[in-house]
Amino acid sequence: MYRSQDQDRGQRNGGKNKFFQRKKICRFCVDNGLELNYKNPKALRQFITERGKIMPRRITGTCAKHQRGLSLAIKRSRQIALLPFVGRPMN
Repeated sequence: MYRSQDQDRGQRNGGKNKFFQRKKICRFCVDNGLELNYKNPKALRQFITERGKIMPRRITGTCAKHQRGLSLAIKRSRQIALLPFVGRPMN
């Protein structure tokens, strides 16, 4: 007999579903006014960590198409020194 996905989810953590995670939506798909531009470091800073790493899709919620463009824009912005390659030192 097959179980539905809902039954499997309830059985995992001892039947306790403490957190309900909402589906993340792509900011760029929802708002057409937002555009990926390497010349806008303020917008791109939201998508990098304090250490300078590019945040993954599963955390930011961007779609695959816009994540590719976002990473390209961040890399271009780093090349012309608008964004840092590495974050601030810990000292």
